[in-house]
Amino acid sequence: MTGAPTGPRRRGSSASPDPPGPPVSRFGSERPLPPGLLGRLDAICAAVSEGDAPAGRDWWPLSVWWAAAGQVPAVPAVVARPGSVGEVSAVLAACHGDGVPVTPAAGRSGVCGGAVPVFGGVALDLTGLAGVRDVHETDLLVDVGAGTWGDDLESTIRSGADLTVGHWPQSMAISTVGGWVACRGAGQYSTRYGKIEDLVAGLEVVLADGRVVRTGGRAPRSATGPDLTQLFVGAEGTLGVVTEVRLRARPAPGGEQRGAWAWPDFDAGLDACRRVLRRGATPAVLRLYDPEETPRHFPGVQGAVLVVVDEADPSLVTATMAVVEQECRAAEPLGEAPASAWSAQRNEVPSLASLAEAGIVADTVEVAAAWSALPAIHDTARAAVRAIEGTIAVSAHQSHAYPDGACLYFTFAGRPAAAAGGPAAGPDALRAAEGYYREAWDAITAATLALGGTISHHHGVGINRGRFLPDALGSGFELLVALKAALDPAGILNPGKLGLPSTFGPPPWP
Repeated sequence: MTGAPTGPRRRGSSASPDPPGPPVSRFGSERPLPPGLLGRLDAICAAVSEGDAPAGRDWWPLSVWWAAAGQVPAVPAVVARPGSVGEVSAVLAACHGDGVPVTPAAGRSGVCGGAVPVFGGVALDLTGLAGVRDVHETDLLVDVGAGTWGDDLESTIRSGADLTVGHWPQSMAISTVGGWVACRGAGQYSTRYGKIEDLVAGLEVVLADGRVVRTGGRAPRSATGPDLTQLFVGAEGTLGVVTEVRLRARPAPGGEQRGAWAWPDFDAGLDACRRVLRRGATPAVLRLYDPEETPRHFPGVQGAVLVVVDEADPSLVTATMAVVEQECRAAEPLGEAPASAWSAQRNEVPSLASLAEAGIVADTVEVAAAWSALPAIHDTARAAVRAIEGTIAVSAHQSHAYPDGACLYFTFAGRPAAAAGGPAAGPDALRAAEGYYREAWDAITAATLALGGTISHHHGVGINRGRFLPDALGSGFELLVALKAALDPAGILNPGKLGLPSTFGPPPWP
């Protein structure tokens, strides 16, 4: 299904419909446009609209509660929809001159508020910059517009050149290439193909004042100073607006195998995953569910279930699965059925709206750490969330694995007493939901940082994690602040994100 930006409802999604009437801003920190700017934007872009409520949110789970209370996180003064890099450049130059905030966005499928226009201004919809521009089949490189939907990219290069990028996020049909780069995303097959930072070979970026720069190139490696491409990967639009991406591709896989095993406990399964990677095997999916999470995905199965899927040249797949089977000899073999069930359901998203109506606050938190730290983070974070009054459940799975460590993907759900009636119960219920949500996030993040992990693996920072970034980066955070000041002296690019200071005001979510 062709992608489209997050709207009132999307493919049976958990996003609640926008309330009728004028939208009410949850953050209330928007500023009006200066006189004359709207007319100049109209002259630059063929499509400009005012007061677009859907452009004021992304898939941040708290938006479900806010929508039910008649609120959106924030509302842009206008949405500008450029159709070329020249138009992006002209929009940014105009906003830079007038000191107007600009929030780049496309699918708005992020879950941390990264696409929310906190201080109003211009929401820059980049979905018009779509399409595969060039395929360098011999060099295995693909040039693609930043506004290209993920499923469109894959279908185009598979049908035209029998290639794949191998980046398969859960949000494949509702996210764009530029969003993957901005948030340093990961696909579900990242153990075979790598995360997006491993796949990006070069970028076209528009700076805050409208200058267009290109980074990277056709060469496989370079010793020409720092890697400027990686400066913008994961910057979430705060340092520049990505308009085109050069991606590394591979031949479409010719073989696939699947399997699943049950371990008596999570730690034993983690150690098996570590041994598989240590031996040099890189199955596309090496996914381990803890015993609390297993029943939700595999009814009737007990223990920690390991799901393995690999795709590549058939000889590589056979060798990889042989290593997996050897390292799983002590586990109970489950056959292919659990892995096939996972593959069939891997892009399904639960209805957070129905949970909110029942007064339940839920979210996922993905972190990453070295193998040696993962068991302690798993135990400590879950214990900390269980200690919060109102917690119903907390569980985790290991979702992306590498030779040196892996991602832990926590899920929590709670029903604080004051929120039991759901959003319809009024402001007190909403405050209670927000309070529980913040406390659960604080608990998991504190445990992760204390034990040497990193606070995000692939969802990024946005608004929700901004308060944690100074501690996560340590003295490096001041370097990030200096980079922001150098590349965006007026502070117009996606203010309120990454915990960076802003001339427009303090962060909206403490």
